[in-house]
Amino acid sequence: MKYLDEFRDPQRARALLRRIHEQARHPVRLMEFCGTHTHAIFRHGIRQLLPAQITMLSGPGCPVCVTSAADLDRAIALASLPGVILATFGDMLRVPGSRTSLQAAKAAGADVRVVYSSLDSLEFARANPGRTVVLLGVGFETTAPTIAAAVRQAQQEGLANWRLYSLHKLTPPATVAILQTGEVALDGILAPGHVSAIIGAQAWQFVARDFHLPCTVSGFEPLDILQGIADLMEQHEAGTAEVHNAYRRGVRPDGNPIALELMAEVFEPAPAEWRGLGLVPASGLRLRGPYRALDAAPLLAAHGLDAVSSREPAGCRCGDVLRGALSPQECPLFRRVCTPERPVGPCMVSSEGTCAAYYRYGGIS
Repeated sequence: MKYLDEFRDPQRARALLRRIHEQARHPVRLMEFCGTHTHAIFRHGIRQLLPAQITMLSGPGCPVCVTSAADLDRAIALASLPGVILATFGDMLRVPGSRTSLQAAKAAGADVRVVYSSLDSLEFARANPGRTVVLLGVGFETTAPTIAAAVRQAQQEGLANWRLYSLHKLTPPATVAILQTGEVALDGILAPGHVSAIIGAQAWQFVARDFHLPCTVSGFEPLDILQGIADLMEQHEAGTAEVHNAYRRGVRPDGNPIALELMAEVFEPAPAEWRGLGLVPASGLRLRGPYRALDAAPLLAAHGLDAVSSREPAGCRCGDVLRGALSPQECPLFRRVCTPERPVGPCMVSSEGTCAAYYRYGGIS
């Protein structure tokens, strides 16, 4: 199968592994910022194949996981307002808030509906003109263009009963926040392929320019990841710091201009609260002036729900895991209390969560 079998070729994998082992002369710490990378690395057994000198750390690459408890509590509050239909993607349902979850709120009577496309929420608004439909927008740059398209469509149709609660996050500012703290010493960054398909490989130039670290954009098949790691190792051993694109079949240097233009038309950068990172400047997306009438946030203020009191789950170390400062196995709740069936924190709930990956694939570090 084209673009699949050739990126799982055992002979090519062995050749790449030889390159990696030849370069592994010193301890090296690499971070993949993408939850899809984390799961792919586990699923294909890549950690076990790498030399002991290489440590792979997982970053905050899961939009569900980095949604703060306060933002989730506000979303649950929106769902509980009279006359509101909250539309959400399914991976947010089971994420625990401070006191409850969207799934529990739905069981208690809130009208929470799962969508498979942001356009589904527009259909809810058309079919329920007497109610307010709020789309919960959670995601990185990968999903933001599709949400922007829904916003523009709602405005064009004059759907006055449709709103967006935007919890979108931008990945480069979060990367900057992690690298600036210096909490985790890193020797290279494996940049996310699907985010880079939107923002472009050149969007990561700051990693090399400002932090003097090699950075490689990678896809998600085994050979993609091994190629990315081999490139980072060769840069590290050569003492160079550049941004390379090892996913050229999916990522252009300038990204997707049409998607970027749509995002810029509908959204503008704004401060955003990240679980594990706190408030990160210019790391969120809010509606621009012409579209601000479709913002759901004023509904919270109108009902006195914008200043909720939130708290993290007791004992949960998800925030530390998201920064790469802690492995899931070091969390006292991992496997003992926190499991996919009874998750305490979002890192165990999400299909892209690091804790879920460690649990599913045996917790091999």
